[in-house]
Amino acid sequence: MSEEIPLYAPPDPKATRCFAFLDKVNARYNTSLESYHDLYTWSTEHIDLFWSLVWDDVTVIGDKGNHVVDNQAVPAANPSWFQEARLNWAENMLLCRSEHKIALIQATEPTPDCPAPPDRCVTYAQLYTIVADLVSALLQLGLKPGDRVASYSSHCIENVAACLAATAIGCIWVSGAADFGADGVLERFEQVQPRVIFAVDAVVYNGKVHPHLPKLEVLLSGLVARCALQPHAIVIQTGNCKSSDLTGKWESWDTFITRGRDNALGRINGEIEWSRQGFDWPLWILFSSGTTGVPIVHRAGGMLLQAKKEFVICADLKEEDVFFYYTTTGWMMWNFLVGGLSLGCTLVLYDGSPLRDPAFLWRLVDRLGITIFGTSAKYLDQLSKDYKPREHHNLTSLRHIYSTGSPLAPTLFDYVYRDIHPNVLLASITGGTDICSLFAGMCTALPVYRGEIQCRMLGMAVETYSPDGAKAKQGEAGELVCVRPFPCMPLGFWPLPGVDAPDEAVKAALGRFHQAYFAEYEHVWRHGDHVLLTPSRRGNGGGLVMLGRSDGVLNPGGVRFGSSEIYDVLEARFAPIPGHRTADTIEDALAVGQAIGGGVDERVILCVKLPEGTMLSMDMQTKIKTEIRVRRTPRHVPARIVQVQDIPYTLNGKRVEVPVKKIINGAPLSSINLSTLRNPECLGEYVRVGEQLRREVGNVMLAKY
Repeated sequence: MSEEIPLYAPPDPKATRCFAFLDKVNARYNTSLESYHDLYTWSTEHIDLFWSLVWDDVTVIGDKGNHVVDNQAVPAANPSWFQEARLNWAENMLLCRSEHKIALIQATEPTPDCPAPPDRCVTYAQLYTIVADLVSALLQLGLKPGDRVASYSSHCIENVAACLAATAIGCIWVSGAADFGADGVLERFEQVQPRVIFAVDAVVYNGKVHPHLPKLEVLLSGLVARCALQPHAIVIQTGNCKSSDLTGKWESWDTFITRGRDNALGRINGEIEWSRQGFDWPLWILFSSGTTGVPIVHRAGGMLLQAKKEFVICADLKEEDVFFYYTTTGWMMWNFLVGGLSLGCTLVLYDGSPLRDPAFLWRLVDRLGITIFGTSAKYLDQLSKDYKPREHHNLTSLRHIYSTGSPLAPTLFDYVYRDIHPNVLLASITGGTDICSLFAGMCTALPVYRGEIQCRMLGMAVETYSPDGAKAKQGEAGELVCVRPFPCMPLGFWPLPGVDAPDEAVKAALGRFHQAYFAEYEHVWRHGDHVLLTPSRRGNGGGLVMLGRSDGVLNPGGVRFGSSEIYDVLEARFAPIPGHRTADTIEDALAVGQAIGGGVDERVILCVKLPEGTMLSMDMQTKIKTEIRVRRTPRHVPARIVQVQDIPYTLNGKRVEVPVKKIINGAPLSSINLSTLRNPECLGEYVRVGEQLRREVGNVMLAKY
């Protein structure tokens, strides 16, 4: 339990946008709500009335209609929302057309060849023009609503514009970060088969320029070989690459833009002809390796309305804000950040390392007047070891600091208020790729308590359940569940019903979707987080303490991915060949996370079963790490590879990740239900392995399960 004295208290809660919204609820529905807790409770009991008023309050451009949602529906029904509505997400992002207001600022990490790279900026009027030209160019390619447009790009202005243009005509956006290996992106893109791919020619990271075209070439060749797909590729020339060889395999960004500028497709009297679709129209596909490992399809209206609620009503963001979030284009926080365009504020994009020069991002705060600074808990943890921004920078513009990716430790709350800013709203936020938004997070009307997320977000009926499906008792940790439908619930997993895909694939996707979120508790959304709800104080309805994931997701450095991403590499490169025995064979493997830094972070432990009589050599370990680094990312590389005699499985043939993770982190063997395992006798070895691993990292704290 955290301390009762808040680290931050709002100067005038009643003057916030949240309480202005509360007053509107009272006026429209003749209620007598007085506190955030009152408003939160009402918003989850009357989801139809609440989300209808949100639409009216946050300025959504489009036709609303009369229908909102079936207020009696359960989450597992995944009900339709605003069935009569017609809107376009990109149109709502480009409401501002100012020739003076800066929409995007792109900063780049310095390199020896370019020690002081200039910022790149576009106004809202310029961004609109770029998007309009891109719309025309995309329409020339014959794109239509529902087609997929993909990105294999860095965090740049062009990538944002491409997303806006694709969704303006009703296409579905798909993104793979430039730091992903080509094989990993291929595995994603072959599932959704994009018709167009935007990419950069180079990426800057850790003070070096990394050519990207070779990876793009591998991706394009793989799509041809695997699914006979030849998407139109557009290469963004960053200026960081000494030679960008446009060999005919792709088209340059400048040429593509010029083609669009020279015709008027998709425009009526100079205005983009926005493709207004239904509220549930698919907007983008995100890949959640953590929970599902499959393509998650999000609805356009849900993404728009949820972002507007979070930014406008809960966070009090305004058009004068300068909003920065350190993210890659493959993380949902990129989508989260881009949603800030709907407010008319300025977004800051950064391409490069956050910690090679610890002062760099904080110089950006002072130089650009950043008011909202978003990052990860891992970044703050690393920064806290040897850097105190408050001693070197003014930081007077800062209003909010957001942290996500992993739980923010209580000591890091202390660090932020002591060494960064004494009077900033520090918001630990949580949600995930599955909903591309937040279950719990920030509210300018509420205080900040040490180690706690401020509140459950309005309209999100979050509770905690015990393993038997009962509501957890006060002060008792449990599974994070959502017991009422919410508009940012994904449409499903790709392929969706109605798309050009085999019936078997659609049926399998529906089954995986239900299994991922609704198999554990009847009708209720289970998110996979282990949390604790705190008692209500000052009308906040109780905060939230994150205790980690309840499933086997890996989360080193705040970057979530599924163990399947490692298994797929091992299967492709080291799988046994019938009739052949080689020194590079792995018979089976298990990947789990081990807590380090007192639970602030974790490292990946890979347990491998080798052929009988084979010992794990340093050469073999190097080969495994190299393959994972090349085919995935450096973040996927295990910190330790351990040889074991056997891999535990359940009676129905599933790898036993969660129990092994518990054992590795110090839980006693007696806490594991051995009756569900096919080979429980092998767990004794993992007890010994866990003891050795914990000695290595000095982690003597037993995990609480």
